[in-house]
Amino acid sequence: MTNSRRRDFTPTMKLRNQRLLKDVDCPQAAPLNVAFVLLEHFSMPAFTSALDVLVTANLLREVPFYRIHTYGVTTGSVRSDLGIDIMVGGALTELLHAQIDLVVICGGYRVRLEASPVLSEALRRAAQHGCRLGSLWNGSYFLAAAGVMDGHACTIHPENAALFSEKFPQLELSRAPLVVEGARFTSASAGSALDMMLEAMRQRLGEDLTRSVEEILACEHPTTPPTWHAEQTLPAPDSHLPEALRTILDLMNSNLEEPLNMSEISRYVTLSRRQIERLFTRHLDTTPSRHYLELRLTRARQLLTQGNASITDVTVACGFVSTTHFSHCFRDYFGMSPTRARQQR
Repeated sequence: MTNSRRRDFTPTMKLRNQRLLKDVDCPQAAPLNVAFVLLEHFSMPAFTSALDVLVTANLLREVPFYRIHTYGVTTGSVRSDLGIDIMVGGALTELLHAQIDLVVICGGYRVRLEASPVLSEALRRAAQHGCRLGSLWNGSYFLAAAGVMDGHACTIHPENAALFSEKFPQLELSRAPLVVEGARFTSASAGSALDMMLEAMRQRLGEDLTRSVEEILACEHPTTPPTWHAEQTLPAPDSHLPEALRTILDLMNSNLEEPLNMSEISRYVTLSRRQIERLFTRHLDTTPSRHYLELRLTRARQLLTQGNASITDVTVACGFVSTTHFSHCFRDYFGMSPTRARQQR
């Protein structure tokens, strides 16, 4: 089948499936530069959680969304809290002149909370140039010491809260694990580091990409070995959508193996077919039937690339009447057969 016959996913669903659609044209914004400043004994779990978000986004297209840089007090390696040495790309003096969109200070339980003149100067220069600033664990101490948190609430690991309040009584310190205020992002634990980077992504690159990354991180990091029939959930509908539309989307997500027809959906939400179509057109710029098909194809892509189910099993699990019909629909949207898609994993 030629490319001219290929059907295109709607924008949101296209991003969710972009990992398999690398050969499909998509907007090519210039990569954003993100710098991680690794302090001696930084929290490796917090750092890798934050990094995972950026690396996952970069998997979704050939031209990366992010260029990732690491800096230490000096060149060479920095020791993490796990005793693992990480080689950095440059020293703090180089950060003074770098063009960076976001600087993240990576603290940790055993990081010495002593202001660094070079780091403070680099953070002040970055703030003056409109750079966004973030911190992990107790990295907000260094943001405060540089004087770039005035007027912004922040958070810090509970172990360091007393010292922070004593040292910077003028700053508002939150007990929340994550605080985002404009161009300032502070996270108090490894658990909230991932959410912090998702919020930073949402600011610059939008809701659709962020939700796509959330889906991948949720689906492709299982706590148990995956099987083809393991539940592969799609993200919950956007909370900003009308309640009726969210209900319909939940219905569709929950009924992929045996798709509901429009009459059944209409009866469930007590809306006419025309009213449902208007909701989809106004808020999702698509039709109910097309969105439902794209959801089923997205589930099929997940099963094909994350498990070892047969094509017949995937056909049944995603509500297609035959393997021939499924293969035709899959090729229409992905430009390849289900068998080839499995080989792409």
